[in-house]
Order: sequence, then C-alpha cells, then structure tokens
Amino acid sequence: MDASYTLVEANLGFAMNKSRLTRGDIPGALRIKAQLDGQLDRVRVALRVLEGPPAREGAKILGEDGTDLGIVTSGVPSPSLGYSIAMGYVPPARSTIGTRLKLETRGRTYAAEVVSLPFVANGYHRKPKA
Repeated sequence: MDASYTLVEANLGFAMNKSRLTRGDIPGALRIKAQLDGQLDRVRVALRVLEGPPAREGAKILGEDGTDLGIVTSGVPSPSLGYSIAMGYVPPARSTIGTRLKLETRGRTYAAEVVSLPFVANGYHRKPKA
C-alpha cells in the first residue's frame, strides 16, 4: 500500500476509526464515504498464480481477453502452498473469488485466479479459560 490507496480499496476497513469518519475529520473522508457507498474503482485481491513464474510488484493484471485491469503490488513463491501467490488491485467486478485473470510477467502472460485470504489458514489455538 501507498498513499494512493484507501483502507476501503485494500479491504482493511476494520482499521478505520469510524467516529472520525462520521465527523469527517480525517484526510480523504469524502472519498472514503463514497467508496463505502459502493463507488469503488479498484479493490485488493489475492491471486493464485496457476502457471509460470511468480508475478512481482508492478506486473500487469489482465482480463482473459487481454484487457488491462490493474497491477500486482506483491508476489512470491509460497513454500507452504507449493505455488506462487500475489496481491494486486482490480475493478470490483473482477474481484469475485474464482475469477480467472492473466498476469503479464517478463513480456508473457500466465493464468491466475482470484482466491480468498488468508492464503494459509492460521493454526492458533486459544487456551481454554480456567
């Protein structure tokens, strides 16, 4: 993330101070309120790279038809999962889990799929209260 993204676009709305947003005394309050009302241009998605090399920061996210949709913000091979993963931003209409996309890496395109987060389920166990 950088200053051009909002918490709403990044699906991190839980981290916003709701009372400050209601008062409107945070930078970008009008933009954030509009996004909460559904006026989003982009949202963060988790991607499973189905073939090819890992998609790195700056790689293009394309539709199945080659339409430029967005950009990868991070990507790595996942030793825990056995395949490469990435995150990036796409229009909300293309953010549904299971949506097939393409990633442009090193001048070639490779298949990817929108998946849910977290990539790896946590293994935390709460100690029973005595």
